[in-house]
Amino acid sequence: TQSKGSSGINAEYGGPPGAGKGTQAINLKENFGVCHLSTGDMLRAIAKEDSPLGKRVASTLAAGELVTDSLVIEIIEANLQSEACKIGFMLDGFPRNLVQAEKLDEYLEGQSEPLNNVVEFKVKDDILVERISGRMIHQSSGRTYHEVFAPPKVPMTDDVTGEPLMKRPDDNATVLKRRLDIYHEQTAPLIEFYQKKGILRSIDAMQSPEKVFKDISAHFTH
Repeated sequence: TQSKGSSGINAEYGGPPGAGKGTQAINLKENFGVCHLSTGDMLRAIAKEDSPLGKRVASTLAAGELVTDSLVIEIIEANLQSEACKIGFMLDGFPRNLVQAEKLDEYLEGQSEPLNNVVEFKVKDDILVERISGRMIHQSSGRTYHEVFAPPKVPMTDDVTGEPLMKRPDDNATVLKRRLDIYHEQTAPLIEFYQKKGILRSIDAMQSPEKVFKDISAHFTH
């Protein structure tokens, strides 16, 4: 069923860190009106809070580790119930392992809103390291820039608002290597899981962002 409204898109973007999921999630939100739920963004917001949970999440993220399944699932479920997600949703960076995938399925099927699209972003590891180490982000909008591939007009400044850009503390080669190890180890079984369900689409994410979005859109409009 696609009872939530006009888009009928209940999607998930899967792929390693630096594959361009955030950029494409913004495109999908702007073009199809679905809500964008990035577990990374939500957790980074919690990590800034001056609370025991905030401190715990901050130290976990700084080490390149993953937070507990139960916490991530709780955050996602709370957000999926929001008004913004009524016409459809796009999960970015979740689920990351089979436990999370099964819990998500259970929750969505209980809401009669199962996932209907999973997009896998395929990029080689060495390209990811190059992409990540030059990445800059405008925090409030999620817009991303790159020192080499997509520089802002004014160094470290957002083109639209003129506000300063930031670099994530976990955007460095050492932490990225750890994140990629975890990704390959835990997320690879998900590809098979969604393949069996018949909802997996693989995209060559080494193409230009425009071409990647064209490929993604083709899946949602057919």
